[in-house]
Order: sequence, then structure tokens, then C-alpha cells
Amino acid sequence: MKTVQQVLDLTISYLEDNNINHPRRHAEEILAAALDMKRLDIYMNFDRPLSDEELKHCRATLTRCGKGEPIDHIRGSVEFYGTTIAVNSDVLIPRPETELLVDAIAKIIENEDLEGKTLIDMCCGSGCIGIALKKKFPKLDVILSDKEPKALEMAKKNAANNDVAVALCEGDLTEALGDIKADYLVCNPPYVTEEEYNNLDRGVRDYEPKSALVAGRTGLEYYERLEQELPNILKPKALIWLEIGAGQGKHLENIFGSTKWHGAISSKDLSGNDRFFTAQKA
Repeated sequence: MKTVQQVLDLTISYLEDNNINHPRRHAEEILAAALDMKRLDIYMNFDRPLSDEELKHCRATLTRCGKGEPIDHIRGSVEFYGTTIAVNSDVLIPRPETELLVDAIAKIIENEDLEGKTLIDMCCGSGCIGIALKKKFPKLDVILSDKEPKALEMAKKNAANNDVAVALCEGDLTEALGDIKADYLVCNPPYVTEEEYNNLDRGVRDYEPKSALVAGRTGLEYYERLEQELPNILKPKALIWLEIGAGQGKHLENIFGSTKWHGAISSKDLSGNDRFFTAQKA
């Protein structure tokens, strides 16, 4: 019978041969699911033999991974900033980079009195950002908004699964928010060009919603709309955080360069790519 260490090594090699990103992390997740244990516990059980049923589970998962299906879809959920977020083909899989955005927001608002304050998670998809912040800051009022009904259904499910109360609004950007005036807004809009989309990993193209990825010819279309529309739903001095694509930082600083905004600045992720943008309404 093969041990945990042997199966882990074989799984990593298989995923590498099939050009799957982050092969070690995915191999750990496959084994953890088969053995019903946490990823870190795998390394405490290297000599443990796998049963026939556990090996069968690993092989079935690997076959699907080899065809490009994301491991998070196979598992049905992903761990995200202290929450468990259910995912399917109707929403983007939460990325580790987005956890950095949540952490940055948390560090800014953690010392503020959040009673009666409102945060909007726009283009919320699975709802991961707003749900993670609501779970960390229960006094904060959180609104999840998205134009896709199926995405909002998943966000509603995730809020319930994580035992947080949020409001949900269906509409394109600000159109369904009426006379709401928010203190904070976070948005991860589509920002990929059609050309960039065609070069994405097949697991993204085949299994994640194109409408949540592609913005248009330049990739900046949603940001240009946000700059025009957001002042209508924000209080004075409200803070906004946007997730952006590589190479878009200076473009965002220019788009939000009018007197309607202060402190417009982009920042990079751990790989050195433009990833986040923040500004404050005047």
C-alpha cells in the first residue's frame, strides 16, 4: 500500500506534467480531502498508508484536474480569510491575492467605530470579500451587489454558511443601490481584455465565468464607469478599494485624478504586479 508521502510525490508529478498551476498546494488539497484532514496534517502522517477507497478518491480527483477542472470546483469550496466559500462555475474562485486586499482593508478600519457604517462589496461574485469583512467586523453593515443573479445566489448561500447577515442587491454597478450612501466600497470588477482572456489558463477559460473577467477592448472600461458613478453612492471622505490588473496602476491613478477624489494610489502584490488601488472621495 502506498503511503501519504508516496502519493503526495506522485500527485505533484502528475499535476506538473499536466501544467497545473501550484501543483504542491493542489496535491496537498487533494490528499487532505481524501484523508479528511487539514493540509498541514499531511506532513505529520507521511508514513500512513492509504486505503483502497482513499486512493480511488485521489485518482478520481486527479483525472478531473488533469482535464483542467479547478481543484476548488471539485472540492466545492475554498478557504478564504477565515471563511469557507462555496464556488461553482457561476463565480470566480477567490484568489490568495484578494486575501491581501481584505487584510489591507481590515487594518485600516479596525480602529474605527463601525457602528452604523456601511461597506458595499460591488461585483461581489461569491461574496468572499464582504463576507470575510462582515465576519471580522460584525458591527459593519455590508451590502453585496452583482449584476448576475446566479452569482448573488451563491453569495447568499455563502453568507448563510458563514453565519453573517448581509444585504443583497442585483444590478449593474450602482444601478440597484438607489439612495444608499456608503462609508466604504470594495470592488473586484472585470479588468481583462479579450486578447488577455484568450491567453489565460484553460481552467479559468473553461470553468470560470467570462463575464466576471473580460471588461472590453482596454480592460479599463469598468473603472471608467466606476469613477463616474461611485460619487452618487458614497458619503464624503468615503474610502474605496479596487482590485486591478497587472500594468493598470498608472491608468487608474489617471482615471481617478479629478478633484472628486483624493489620495488615488495603486499598489503591488507579492509578485510585484499592480494589484490594488485605493482612493478617497472628496
